[in-house]
Amino acid sequence: MNLIDVTADFNTDDKCLGYLEAMRWPNGVCCIACGSVKVSRITREASTKNRRKRLYQCLEKECKHQFSPTAGTIFHDSHLPLKKWFAAIALICEAKKGVSACQMQRYLKVNYRTAWHLCHRIREAMKEPAGILGGTVEVDETYIGGRYDKRRKRDPWAKMPVVGLVERKGKVQAYQIPTASRQILVGVVKDRVSPNARVITDQLAAYRTVKNTHRHDVINHIRGEYVRGDIHTNTIENFWSLLKRGIIGSYHKVSIKHLDRYLAEFTYRFNRRDEQEQPFAMTAKNLLNGKNLSYKTLTASQVSES
Repeated sequence: MNLIDVTADFNTDDKCLGYLEAMRWPNGVCCIACGSVKVSRITREASTKNRRKRLYQCLEKECKHQFSPTAGTIFHDSHLPLKKWFAAIALICEAKKGVSACQMQRYLKVNYRTAWHLCHRIREAMKEPAGILGGTVEVDETYIGGRYDKRRKRDPWAKMPVVGLVERKGKVQAYQIPTASRQILVGVVKDRVSPNARVITDQLAAYRTVKNTHRHDVINHIRGEYVRGDIHTNTIENFWSLLKRGIIGSYHKVSIKHLDRYLAEFTYRFNRRDEQEQPFAMTAKNLLNGKNLSYKTLTASQVSES
């Protein structure tokens, strides 16, 4: 579902509420307090922007709880209209190289703080549990951030190593790591790649002991070798190019503090690059069922914001 479809199908908050309601209760509305299916719908006109037009009341004598489709979710206390939430989800899911908070601010006509917080909450919903990769797996590491420059007062640790693993014709995973050492890189391979899988890396010495646990093929970039038969790391390097172009072109820079969410965003989109309907629906569902990422949590550290 692209931005045009979302704008057309969810142009009112009531339509958005209907979508969330069907997603939350696919078998019919039930009380969020006692679980009873005996509920009554109360239709009302919203007198203020943050009051939902749909309201339900449990008919159980011991309960009588009133609730809305967004009660207890990330959308409940939000003053942002649901149609703007849906537009933001569609924008981030559709943008191949990401959407900056400034661009989101202009599109939704909100202030920068609201747009920045909104983007990070959507990225948080894009985080997925890590699975075990199999078949042929390409592994590579890269660095995010600039080199230390005392003239720009850039922190010495601002260049952060990241490791990526991609299953051929499958999913990609990317993780922020403390250092690109042998112990860390080989440990990631052991934890994330099936022992029966084939691992392909470049010539970095840190990967030498991968052969002790997996079938290991090496492509030597130093010698000008990039493809040898089916031995290459072009798939994971393609993902790095999208990530870095997104950071340079859309965000210009990102904070190390929030790097894990940017990695989650780009892996989420890359893994669904051939789909249209699922990314929007899955993100909305994750937001509906997930925990709220508060602004206080995002700004808890003194690390600079992206």
